[in-house]
Amino acid sequence: MVPQKQPDEYPQFDDLPQVPGMLHGCAWGIFDKDGKRDNLGTLNYLTPEVVLRAREEIQKGISVSLNLPLQDLTHPPATRPTLTHSITSLLPHGFHGYDDHLSFNTQTSSQWDGLKHYAHSASGQFYNGLPFNSVPHTEDNGIHHWHARGGLVARAVLIDYVAYAARHFPDSYSPTSAHAISVTALQDVAAEQGTRFLPGDVLLVRTGLVRWYKHASPAEREEKLQPEGGALACAGVEGSEATLRWLWNGRFAAVAGDGMGWEVVPPKKGEGDRAFLHEWLLPMWGMPIGEWWDLEELSAVCEREGRWSFFLTSAPLNVLGGVASPPNALAIF
Repeated sequence: MVPQKQPDEYPQFDDLPQVPGMLHGCAWGIFDKDGKRDNLGTLNYLTPEVVLRAREEIQKGISVSLNLPLQDLTHPPATRPTLTHSITSLLPHGFHGYDDHLSFNTQTSSQWDGLKHYAHSASGQFYNGLPFNSVPHTEDNGIHHWHARGGLVARAVLIDYVAYAARHFPDSYSPTSAHAISVTALQDVAAEQGTRFLPGDVLLVRTGLVRWYKHASPAEREEKLQPEGGALACAGVEGSEATLRWLWNGRFAAVAGDGMGWEVVPPKKGEGDRAFLHEWLLPMWGMPIGEWWDLEELSAVCEREGRWSFFLTSAPLNVLGGVASPPNALAIF
């Protein structure tokens, strides 16, 4: 049996082979094996060796859910429909019991953006060259492939930017502003926390949007998340070539956070085709993006325990060909 390739054995950003017709930095074909098309992207970094190392994070037996209730986002961006939930009696069938029925958009609560969610606009293609019009008709890039590999089990790190901002500029930071978090800032937060990054990590960034949302009135939610004219603004990681190089060369298996897009909204001007991280992470690399995760209790536990790394599990919905999913994520200390 051929040993599984480890994260550090893949090319650095500058050494990625050129994909015809695409910008340099596209990783299509990098994770293909034995002539078989890959559907996992950077989740390939989660090798048995990486997972075994991650178990060292379990020291106290403390678990924290990172998931908002499915019905929590009453004003989701892009006016997506909210969850409907009905409970049906089984008495007509002779049973004293109930069933329930759920209907929801997978983008309207804590979520993973899967590899069929966002395409590279210029080419109209999703991860590994999947054409836009093929998405509804194929299982390629479907989120069920994450289940086939055993879900997500990893070491994760929290970059608590809210706590960092409170220490350094408490009067000027707002999670509902277009505040761009640079690579330098991410590294500074990690240094202050005493957090180190390891290949195969899942990178979580707390911007404070979920905390704001929990305390905002319906009118405030509508004003900020469903603004007239589309003037949406949200703090997040800066879209830039520096960010792309750092993320790829850092060998992160996935990224997630409590923001609506993980990256800053709207994207930073002046970075051209490298300003919009969604167009790189999902279609160019196959790197999952988690959004609207509830990191409030996690932040408190990290502060109490004095460490911001932990064991992470996530079991998305096992839907054949699925586009996205609630993460069903747990942090374990």
